[in-house]
Amino acid sequence: MTDQAVAAVGASQFYGRQRELKALRADIERTGLDTLTGRKAPRARVLLIAGKPGSGRTALAEELVGRLAPEYPDGVFRVRLTEAGGDPVPTTRAAQDLLAALGVPEPPGAAEDELTALVRGAFDGRRALLLLDDAVDAEQVDPLLPDNPDSLVVGVARGPLTGIPDVRPCTVGGLDPKSAIELLTGYTGSVRVTVDPQAAESLAEECGGLPGALVLAGGWLAARPKASVADLTKRLRALTGDPVERAFSLVHESLPQPAARILRHLCLAPLGRADAHTASALAGCSVSAAATTLADFAASGLVREIPGGDGRQGEGQYEVPGHLVPLLRERLAELDRPAEVQLARARMLERTVRLLQSSRAVTEPEGSPARRKLAGLPRALRFPNTATAAAWLEGRRPVLLAAARLAVADGELDTLARRLIAALVRALAAHRGAEAAAPDLYGLHRLVLDVAERRGLHREQAAALLNLADLDARTGRTQDALLRYRSALEAGRKANDPYATARAMESVGGSYQELGDWQRAGDWYGRALAQRLARDERADQARLYGRLGAVHTYAGRYGEALRNWRAAAAGYRRLADLPGYARALSEAARVQEYAGRPEESLRTCEEAVEWARRAKDERLQAALQLRLADTLDRLGDPAAARLHRSAAERLLGTEASAYEIRSGSGED
Repeated sequence: MTDQAVAAVGASQFYGRQRELKALRADIERTGLDTLTGRKAPRARVLLIAGKPGSGRTALAEELVGRLAPEYPDGVFRVRLTEAGGDPVPTTRAAQDLLAALGVPEPPGAAEDELTALVRGAFDGRRALLLLDDAVDAEQVDPLLPDNPDSLVVGVARGPLTGIPDVRPCTVGGLDPKSAIELLTGYTGSVRVTVDPQAAESLAEECGGLPGALVLAGGWLAARPKASVADLTKRLRALTGDPVERAFSLVHESLPQPAARILRHLCLAPLGRADAHTASALAGCSVSAAATTLADFAASGLVREIPGGDGRQGEGQYEVPGHLVPLLRERLAELDRPAEVQLARARMLERTVRLLQSSRAVTEPEGSPARRKLAGLPRALRFPNTATAAAWLEGRRPVLLAAARLAVADGELDTLARRLIAALVRALAAHRGAEAAAPDLYGLHRLVLDVAERRGLHREQAAALLNLADLDARTGRTQDALLRYRSALEAGRKANDPYATARAMESVGGSYQELGDWQRAGDWYGRALAQRLARDERADQARLYGRLGAVHTYAGRYGEALRNWRAAAAGYRRLADLPGYARALSEAARVQEYAGRPEESLRTCEEAVEWARRAKDERLQAALQLRLADTLDRLGDPAAARLHRSAAERLLGTEASAYEIRSGSGED
């Protein structure tokens, strides 16, 4: 077995911590304060593993969760509560990640309280394990705790989570000497440890028993088969800092300059995760060289390979351990010029944009402009089929969303940030569909709005506000949507953008219609119509005449309603839109019936049926014939009504009744 193979085996094993595991097991069975007072526990029991980064606290939590998983048949769910750089993860985002793992639909743009309530509700009736890794404080953890005593929460934090009752932290320090030496042996093999066991004990002591330092020391030895354990111990003693810092310094300084540069730049990767493309773009090297270097880093304990893949050779993802990210950032600031760092960020974003464009282009038909452009890209940037592109997008979705957030927060690469967000929006919509991608799209549109407001880009600001308002309207937040539509109107006017202003005015009218304020709705539709008339936009004119006809109908102003529906019908006829013409005639017939003119309504509805037949729209024709049958019933001609119903059934079968025409608000 090669040294790298030995190192890979050693990295995948768990060493020691039997005392801690036993104590945590016992804590599960411990009688809680609620039980002592005679009350049923209102929430899930929380086990806390406390220790500083590099102490192996997450590895202990994962080992515990792995052993407990068979006892919790409803699954194990994980969420990390600290960014790779040390910033707390917002509770909203943590809740979104959990909802995705739980398979619970997330309302786009939902507030934090709504999301955390959905998380707690999703755990009701489940016997599940929840791992909250790297929590900063109790305020992060408390909203996510299930209101279900049958579930169990395993938390990982630097210290106690003051504020969460009945939690006793299991504090993690260094490994015992025997386990520390076993960890080293897993990387180096047994020979070097066996020939000098005292040196191995000294090395474990020099590393403080901390797995973070021991892994780096073991990786350094694995990469140097002729180096002795005593030599490494001597080198570590000559350095200053805590054990992890000294081990990292030794490893970093011993790397070839190109590899050390790649390693430093990995701290720029979103979520601390990188694949060969990301590393290649950051370092400015080839994809194959980056893939080889990442594999070497994994064997040395500098990165961890993330399980799973998307089917593309050499496209594995790697993660920088959280305790190494601050050390890498220090080295980056010390050894690399700011301009070089910014260039690396720009290359990474540009590569991500091209991959997103490629993933969307593969969904286009053969021979389309997007597919022709795709064929001209380098092979490494192309996806062979839609399934591979979808797997890549899904597997990297958290990283891509984080890349967009980081690009906007950077503030120096706004043009690239806007391109990245636009490419990500199109790719998500192409592969996941607009409905499934709506929660992600909401966050991306907010990022676009941030950039547009910062740069004074009124056109982009209007577009982002319209997109956000549309999502608000679809999820029932009509008042929020109304405010955003008004803001979009103001931004559109500043940008002198006639499309945005007309669209915003029409949407304001739609919001008032949804709120049942027919007068204001009609006023705003009228303003939008005036602009469409001035610009001779005929399709939009016809649609707006119809919307005006609808609100006048709801308000009981049947004369105005009939005039607008007739104007809409005339507009559709000029456009040769026969189905639109038939629908407008049908709505005019509805208004005539409401106005107490059933004979006129019957004639208009018959005309609408004829035009639907000419348009060869059988579904519409069937719906109109059902409308006609209802009118005939009210006029006292059941025989003719039966004929029309039979005709509708022949067109669409027994389900024809599902296609009855309804107006926008559902009022009759």
